[in-house]
Amino acid sequence: MRRTAQLLRSLLSILVITAGQGIQFLWLAVSSRAELSAEVLFLRKQLAFYQEHQVQARKLTDAARFSLVLWSQLFNWRAALMIVKPETLIGWHRKGFKLFWRWKSRLGRPRIPENLRQLIVRMVQENPTWGEERIAAELSVKLGILVSPRTVRAYWPQERDPRNGRRTFSQHWRTFVRNHAKAIVAGDFLVAITAGFRALYVFVVMEVGSRRILQCNVTAHPTAAWTLQQFREAIPSDHTYRFLIHDRDSIFSDEVDDDLGAFGLKVLRTPVQAPQANAYCERLVGTIRRECLDYVDSGSRARPCPSIHRHELPADCRIGARDVLGGLHHEYWLEEIAA
Repeated sequence: MRRTAQLLRSLLSILVITAGQGIQFLWLAVSSRAELSAEVLFLRKQLAFYQEHQVQARKLTDAARFSLVLWSQLFNWRAALMIVKPETLIGWHRKGFKLFWRWKSRLGRPRIPENLRQLIVRMVQENPTWGEERIAAELSVKLGILVSPRTVRAYWPQERDPRNGRRTFSQHWRTFVRNHAKAIVAGDFLVAITAGFRALYVFVVMEVGSRRILQCNVTAHPTAAWTLQQFREAIPSDHTYRFLIHDRDSIFSDEVDDDLGAFGLKVLRTPVQAPQANAYCERLVGTIRRECLDYVDSGSRARPCPSIHRHELPADCRIGARDVLGGLHHEYWLEEIAA
């Protein structure tokens, strides 16, 4: 508040002084040329006296700087400049231009409506596994509201922003996987329950770089020897892979890891309860479940909204929501409000 008051006082002082000098300039404009030339020489003589005696100049005020910059536009000011260097006056001019441009562009891009901002926060809180791209796609496909992922990120709740987490100076796991994707294979198990309530174990091995499935097999009794045989069938002898990612399931015993090391692979075990460390394989497992094992008619229910709205919610509609998978995900749609 104090800084704002000082800024207002400074602007008021500049306006008053500039107005007074404008009146003085008009008075001089109607004066005779001889009288004006004599006054200029008289003033220069006084300035020369201070320069000869090396009197240190006092610091100029903002109003004085603005006046020098303003009146320098009307004549060749370099020959008349005595109290500061030419580079200093040019610097004042640049500073004034920067302040003007900052004021000119102070508004920026307009904010999206309040109800849409609240909807984004709600979707983030209800769907902890979704990112900004998924939320933008949900708004576009299901609700017909076109919002870019960057706009969604701008209104992301701070307490759920992953960028606020503690950072380290070493290479992040995501960066490592992205940089070495073509040299990484990943494996994982998933459990499928048959109609007779029999548990089957599905084992998949994929190449991270191309997302290609190298091996997929099913067994009712997984063992370390069986798992190692699946790796032998998935990875050719002339492979160029360097790393293998799997979790800490007991099926991946030390003997399995040692034999994989003999294949020329460095085994990378994911941290405890961190499935995102093997995100590519986990996503493949999720796709297998949704499209092969847990196929339901949810796709026929969740149809896109036919109308498209740009950065706004329709005034005659409200947001409907339904829990999916026990609240792990949610579906959204537009409901017309009864008149």
